[in-house]
Amino acid sequence: QVQLVESGGGLVQAGGSLRLSCAASGLTFRSYHMGWFRQAPGKEREFVGRISWSGGSTSYADSVAGRFTISRDNAKNTVYLQMNSLKPEDTGVYYCAADRLGSTDGYDYWGQGTQVIVSS
Repeated sequence: QVQLVESGGGLVQAGGSLRLSCAASGLTFRSYHMGWFRQAPGKEREFVGRISWSGGSTSYADSVAGRFTISRDNAKNTVYLQMNSLKPEDTGVYYCAADRLGSTDGYDYWGQGTQVIVSS
């Protein structure tokens, strides 16, 4: 059974930092690209960033580029989202997702999410 479990969310003041973690189990982690998404209250879920299976390639939404960094540790089956210079508009539920190498039908597995609240 595949599980993606996010952690590290919480309440932080604007300008602060948080690091989210996503621990994966039940899959061959290095066979998956990993993504982070978020959903703000009343809005659709949006792409935050993505990291390749090896960690050698990353991409980010324009809204977070230069402030957020995705990394992964394949030995620990974990992907991270380092969030700096947080803004109130970064508030939302953050999800990690796994995209199997070679798959063309989107992300295969999703976590349950972790809440991030950025106060002004």
